[in-house]
Order: sequence, then C-alpha cells, then structure tokens
Amino acid sequence: MKLLHLDSSILAENSASRELSAAIVARWQRDVAGIEVIHRDLAGSHALPHLDGASLAKADAVQAARAQRALDEFLAADVVVIGVPMYNFGIPSQLKAWIDRVAVAGQTFRYTEAGPVGLAGGKKVIVAGTYGGLYPLEEGRNFIEPYLRQVFGFFGINDVSFITAEGLAVSPEMRSDAIAAAHARIGEAQALAA
Repeated sequence: MKLLHLDSSILAENSASRELSAAIVARWQRDVAGIEVIHRDLAGSHALPHLDGASLAKADAVQAARAQRALDEFLAADVVVIGVPMYNFGIPSQLKAWIDRVAVAGQTFRYTEAGPVGLAGGKKVIVAGTYGGLYPLEEGRNFIEPYLRQVFGFFGINDVSFITAEGLAVSPEMRSDAIAAAHARIGEAQALAA
C-alpha cells in the first residue's frame, strides 16, 4: 500500500495542518504494516511553480519532469493525506499548483458526451484542514471542503474525509481545544484500508 502525504502550509513547524497531517500518517503507519509513505512539502522543497503557458507546453524539461513525478505519485497512491490550512477563504496556492499538475485529461479524468469521467478512483483522501476562524459548512463560508470534494470527485475519488480544527486564531484556549479534538478524531476508529 502507498500513501502520499502532502503538506501545503507556509508555517513550517508552527503549522497546525502539518501537525494534524503528520498524526494521520503516523496512524496509518502504526495500523497498516508495510505501508510506503512519500512526503511532499508543497510549500518547501517540493514546491511546484504556478501553471503557466510554458509549463503547460512542457517547455522546461526539468519542470515537465517534476510535474510528471507529481502525477505519477498521485496515480500510484492508495491513500492521499493532505495538510490544508485556510488562506483567505481558500486553499494555499501551493496546493492549487499541485492540483494543476495532477488534473490531466486522459490520466485523472476524461470528457465524454455524457460528461466528465474520473479515472483515478479507488483512492482514499484524508484532509487535515485548519481554519483560523469558524467556518461551518452549513453557513456556506467554507470553500475548502466543497472545492476539494469537487476536485477529487472529478477525478473519480468519492472517499474524501476531513479532520478539521477551527477557531485557531480566536484564542489560545480555542486553538488548544480544537487541535486536541482533531487529534481525538484521528485516534478514533475509522476505516483505514480495505
């Protein structure tokens, strides 16, 4: 089994999403013998440039190879764990740059007369989301969860779950409580693998 671990926070060791995504990965490593983990720091050493005409045309061989590696790692993964902080109501642009490299017609989706068809199904995606404020889905102010469900659903992946910590910037107590609650949810019984 292969697990792809992506982090997109710019806050390095001060990142709550990195803390939670690492805890999720540690749980998988503890509970699934022989799991292979690949970690990519999308805001650090594995950052991808934003998509532009040159990268789309594969004009730079080095960048084209990095984009292909990102796609290959995603396609090979059985499980994808993503650390996603909310920046200005959305995902970090570093994560969007990665999505732009794995959203490849003929590889992760295709268009048909009946509409798009996802080609990357059979994976499990777990998102460790962290939000400075409170963004209940029912109030329509959380754009991260619907967006990521749409993206991965477009790829044919319907097994997408979220472990979130909200209100991290409200107060130190709320931050501590929210992170502790998220760790508790990581520790609860949830289906890891088939």
